[in-house]
Amino acid sequence: MSILIKDTTREERERIVSEALEDFTGCGAESTGIDYQLYIDGIKELRELNMEARENASRGLEKAFPDDNPSAGCGMGF
Repeated sequence: MSILIKDTTREERERIVSEALEDFTGCGAESTGIDYQLYIDGIKELRELNMEARENASRGLEKAFPDDNPSAGCGMGF
């Protein structure tokens, strides 16, 4: 099953996001740092949103640990 915007309806994208966020028990969309509404509205693919979140997390780690170059952070595969 494709999750690309061109292959899904708005309702399907809402369901995809809702089901994915269920994996974050006790956490809402805000806790992921990703604006999933952009995907639901057909503006950005999930791939793009995830890539941007990784880049932002990497920049945050670089600022928090300027003398270190952590290869992984937060247990989220960054």
